[in-house]
Amino acid sequence: MTESTGRGLGAEAETVNEALRLYGAAYAQVGRAFAAREGLHSTDATALIEILAAEEAGAPLSPAKLSERIGLSFGATSTLLNRLEAVGHITRSRTHSDRRIVTLHSTPDVQALADAFFNPLGDRFAQKLGARSPRFLQDFASLLEDLRAEMLEYITPDPGKRG
Repeated sequence: MTESTGRGLGAEAETVNEALRLYGAAYAQVGRAFAAREGLHSTDATALIEILAAEEAGAPLSPAKLSERIGLSFGATSTLLNRLEAVGHITRSRTHSDRRIVTLHSTPDVQALADAFFNPLGDRFAQKLGARSPRFLQDFASLLEDLRAEMLEYITPDPGKRG
């Protein structure tokens, strides 16, 4: 029988919750290590990682979307983008059919820096994930998406609760 914790979670669920918290902390540490290695402010590195990830997914970010993802005001994000552009890490383009839409792109030089830093970690992850069954990985990805959705819903203001 599963023993319940103070939040009503079973011990196994509490263990998973703690493991996720520790994973999140380690993910942030990796980002800070990349920032330190490249002489970037940690917020700039976080933004750069988001830009690189979006490009790899085939969906380059707009400045507004980046602002949402990293939790900065549009003005602060604009200043951050100016810094990244000034040091040659990103470019802004208007390649969309609607020329008003700006998308953010990494430069080949910064892509090479990121690959040199992150690819060895990706190889280690691939080894660990490859040892798991496809069904487990599907279930785990589904769980992570469900938890992500819960977090985003939790922090989204509810207009009906405004006083």
